Amino acid sequence: MESFFTRYKNVLVLVAILLAQTIGLAVQVRRPVESGAPDSSKVTLIRYWAVSVVTPFERFFHGIGYTFRHGWSNYVDLRHTRQENHDLQEQIARLRLEQASFAEDAMQGHRLQAMLDFQQHYVSTTVAAQVIGTSGNDLSRVVYIDKGAKDGLKADQAVITPDGIVGKIRDVFPHTSQVLLINDQTSGAGVLLATTRIRAILRGSTTGQILINNLTPDDRIKPGEQVLSSGGDQVYPRGLPVGTIESIKVDPDHQPYTLIQLRPEANLNQLEEVLVITGTQTTLPAAAQKDLAAGAATAEAQAAAKQLADQQAAEAAARSAAQIVADRLPSIHEGDDDTTKTGAAATPAAKTPPVNVVPKPLPTLHSDRYSPGATPSAADLRPGAPEAANPVVPQTPTPDATTQPATPKPVQPKPRKPQPPADSAQPPTQSPNPQP
Repeated sequence: MESFFTRYKNVLVLVAILLAQTIGLAVQVRRPVESGAPDSSKVTLIRYWAVSVVTPFERFFHGIGYTFRHGWSNYVDLRHTRQENHDLQEQIARLRLEQASFAEDAMQGHRLQAMLDFQQHYVSTTVAAQVIGTSGNDLSRVVYIDKGAKDGLKADQAVITPDGIVGKIRDVFPHTSQVLLINDQTSGAGVLLATTRIRAILRGSTTGQILINNLTPDDRIKPGEQVLSSGGDQVYPRGLPVGTIESIKVDPDHQPYTLIQLRPEANLNQLEEVLVITGTQTTLPAAAQKDLAAGAATAEAQAAAKQLADQQAAEAAARSAAQIVADRLPSIHEGDDDTTKTGAAATPAAKTPPVNVVPKPLPTLHSDRYSPGATPSAADLRPGAPEAANPVVPQTPTPDATTQPATPKPVQPKPRKPQPPADSAQPPTQSPNPQP
């Protein structure tokens, strides 16, 4: 080792001097950076070299550490996450089933409460039943319920829901019954139109629609009118909602009768719980009677209002016709003023025409307020002759009590010759404006 330093002492000294000089220059020399950089006056060249040498190693070790940390946190540390996820999924499914069950129970509770309120409001004895099946045939619309003869059910008993009537029991078995829906082609019921109070017969059809046929056309029947049970069929109690009028048209098979299609109040395609009426009261409860009375009063009030409106419209039309006649004959009213004044003393007991009677139009006068034939002939007039003492006054006929126009009578003037005064010999002079 001593021989090496001894042998290459000069070279080593030269290298050390050059290295020291290079380091000194690097410390003193600044890095040539952009003029706008914030550290352009602080970063030295040796610092830049040091950072450039160390940065790749730091990036390498940092990447390796990040890879290990990421793999541990995302894979190794989550080895039990799959099982936890599976358990949570099962818990969520169980909670959803419980929620659906609670919701169904709540809905069923609301329906049963509505049925109970309906039972207490209208009918006395009912049996609640669940729908357990259907016929499965489009031509025969029947459903099966879980109550039968053991529960007191009999044939031809009405089946309803709080929304409206459903049908009637057709066949009764010990523990089940068959219900014939009102939209079956063999079904029928007596109904009453709520507003017009028209009675009709309701029948089903092969397409499942509820129809009213063989009904006399009536303009008062409008779409949207409610249809109630009339009670005349001895099956459905009076006043139960049946449906709403959906369309009105002429029956193509029985013209000119009207064919009415109804929209049932009860949802016949989604029946779940129904009420079977096993007994009715002789008289409805006070609340039901109040509702029926209110409905009848409303119908009578609507009919009276319609009649009053028609009467007012007729009176308005009559007044409009009289106003049109008055507008077209303005001279009649203006000429009647003088005639009325002059004839008031002669005929004080003249009858006044009725107010509601429309007067017949009178003959139209000319624009100069003189009628033809009301002035003397031009042959009787002479130039320079004095004017008539009695000027022509157009006689305007006034309608009598029967509103018959009077025929105008022209007044023929009688010319008068001036008489000279007895005490004067001078010829008479004509006044420029003779007074009549």
